[in-house]
Amino acid sequence: MNATRSLHRRPTRTDRLLAVAGGLLSGYVALAVADVLAGLIRHESGPVTAVGDAVVDRTPAAVEQWAIRTFGESDKAVLLLGIVLVLGLIAAALGLLALRHRRAGAIGVLGFGVVGALAAVTRPDSDSALDALPSLVGAVVGAVLLYVLIGRLLASDADAPPQEAARADRRRFLVVAAATGLAATAAAAIGRAAGTPSGEGATASRRALRLPRPVSAAPAVPRGAQLDVPGISRFLTPNKDFYRVDTALVVPKVDADTWRLRVHGMGVTGELSLDLGELMDREVVERDITLACVSNEVGGPYVGNARWLGVRLADLLRGAGVRPPSEGGPADQLVARSVDGMTIGTPVEAVMDGRDALLAFGMNGEPLPFDHGFPVRMLVPGLYGYVSACKWIESLELTTFDAYDAYWVPRGWAAQAPVKTQSRIDTPRDLARPAAGTVMIAGVAWAQHRGIARVEVRVDDGPWREARLGTEDSRDTWRQWVHPWQAEPGRHTLTVRATDGTGVTQPERRTDTMPDGAAGWHSVVVTVGS
Repeated sequence: MNATRSLHRRPTRTDRLLAVAGGLLSGYVALAVADVLAGLIRHESGPVTAVGDAVVDRTPAAVEQWAIRTFGESDKAVLLLGIVLVLGLIAAALGLLALRHRRAGAIGVLGFGVVGALAAVTRPDSDSALDALPSLVGAVVGAVLLYVLIGRLLASDADAPPQEAARADRRRFLVVAAATGLAATAAAAIGRAAGTPSGEGATASRRALRLPRPVSAAPAVPRGAQLDVPGISRFLTPNKDFYRVDTALVVPKVDADTWRLRVHGMGVTGELSLDLGELMDREVVERDITLACVSNEVGGPYVGNARWLGVRLADLLRGAGVRPPSEGGPADQLVARSVDGMTIGTPVEAVMDGRDALLAFGMNGEPLPFDHGFPVRMLVPGLYGYVSACKWIESLELTTFDAYDAYWVPRGWAAQAPVKTQSRIDTPRDLARPAAGTVMIAGVAWAQHRGIARVEVRVDDGPWREARLGTEDSRDTWRQWVHPWQAEPGRHTLTVRATDGTGVTQPERRTDTMPDGAAGWHSVVVTVGS
């Protein structure tokens, strides 16, 4: 007999099903234990999150773009669900393996704990070997449970009648399984309800934060900037509707009371280390700025406009002795680093050329939401987010593009990426069925730091007609537009194009988002009823 198990009867189909259930339960218990420990240490140290982050870091850019196009802002949830499903399949297989080789099945569970531990301690934001504990302890508990469950399933006395032995085995299995499953579920629920000290501190610090009044306030949104057209995007995007595209599977919860920002590197004559209070004591400005993601396809949703409160980044850098390359400074790249290890590289010249590049701590009149970078994030008008808009920022390093590639560059994205002129039809929607008569074609156009000078609309292959522009707020914000169309029955293609403040019209040919943002005209197809 195999020394790794106590098998006194031949396993039946029911035994195999129970072994699969035992494998799944062992995997569940392992993850539940790991989740409780991660809550006590760091949520990011949990095995699913750690492995998910490792997958994100190693996923080809083309696959990432497919995921964003296909699942939108749900891409992270889909990834985590996929990881759990794969782990479930592996756990089921290990249960079947344990039915014949108990020790091998248990060792398999331990192996996945090692994988999770390695993923956790090799995260860019990991600074302690404690990050390995959730995966390792969870795996040990899961391995022991699988070994015990299979032992209960096929360990009856060989002299007992087969049917009676099978019933006794299964009763023992189910008792152990139920008790363990209930205990793991209760422990996980209590752990989640209790929360983590860091998470509670971050939430409390955001709730207690009082934003300073700006020395330079943003003017009121001018009359006519928001057009009265049903279906058009709001001029100022509410925080809850503002797009979110980043790699964080778990949104960092940073305690504002312990947060610090370090400014260092080439050309820094006086290294800075600031807490949030010291940052807010500087000259505070308020600006309306539109942000756009480089992953935004033509006509896509990953663009938004908000009122930001913060300090000018150029003032902070000059206070540290930094000079841009045009003034003889040695650094041409500013590398912003997030608490989760993300790095974003921005041209120093763009940050210091007079535009309103900000370290922002307020968004639409409230402290930054956690999803959008609380307590402090960076944004630079006119540049795509992946080269300018670092969230949860903790470090600014002056270096060169030759010396360092930020996170996205080795993955095929351009090191420098100014926003391309774009326009979008918000209404009517693609495949809409408006009635014949006057139909308002309307939407938004943006070319941050250049502004929008003209928007034109074409119906089918007809002539271009100039749309009426909403009032310009600033050249750093998008601009609404509208064109009344006398719609006739039938199927029609509506197309829009914009011209920026420098006189350049967006090109017709569509290009992919890689390597530096999509280009091309947006169009929708509608069917007009009679």
